[in-house]
Amino acid sequence: MKFKAIFLAASFALAMISGTAVAEETDITVRVMSKDAKFVGTSMGGVRVILRDQETGEVLATGVTTGGTGDTAKIMHENGGRRAAMADESAASFKTTLDLDRPRLIEADVYGPLAQPQAAHAASATQWVIPGGHLSVGDGWVIELPGLVVNVLEPAAAQGVSASQVDSVSVRANVMMMCGCPITSGGLWDANEFEVGMTISKNGNKVGEEALSYTGNSSMFSGEMPVTEPGVYEIIVHAYDPKNGNTGIDKTTVVIE
Repeated sequence: MKFKAIFLAASFALAMISGTAVAEETDITVRVMSKDAKFVGTSMGGVRVILRDQETGEVLATGVTTGGTGDTAKIMHENGGRRAAMADESAASFKTTLDLDRPRLIEADVYGPLAQPQAAHAASATQWVIPGGHLSVGDGWVIELPGLVVNVLEPAAAQGVSASQVDSVSVRANVMMMCGCPITSGGLWDANEFEVGMTISKNGNKVGEEALSYTGNSSMFSGEMPVTEPGVYEIIVHAYDPKNGNTGIDKTTVVIE
């Protein structure tokens, strides 16, 4: 941790001198799981993966999944059976009935959560459906939606702060699971196991990073942004679960006068 802090400080200093952000290698692993089964890999020819920047459309990487189907004991039931059903009648769903006269390859696109647009993600999947072959049985058609909901509560966007009156600006954020489930200390989603922090930029250039800590109140995290020279600063608050890579962000701006 000490080495990382020194490295980040050096990176920030270089960014300030050069006026450009320092790129950092970021590993991404994509796996595709067969519904009610295991991972799709080399034995089936793999699955093509395309990674794009959603805002610009830039293709960042392409490839094909390779490797085995995974550890059966970890993925399936201990007794060798199939995975347990997850849904019951209380589980949220969209229900419809289609009149099909032939097998159709149907694509499902999902986007949400709609009440949290800053955290919303899109996901899609395709599946063959035959007339009378209901997809309402079991868990139905399950599409994984990654992400965390992050709401920056303080400072309000474009809030003005006098550099002569304060040394720092308080930053508070609410962090939840995509289902709205709370993150608490020692809870099912343990606040102590999440990394929450902020990236601070001025005129599009990164100038620093600061950590946010759990406040003791459900899903609430806070930290301090140092007040330096005047200007308009963008604050990007991120939440990250190092156990599975789940990530969410929100943004705000503050004017240092």
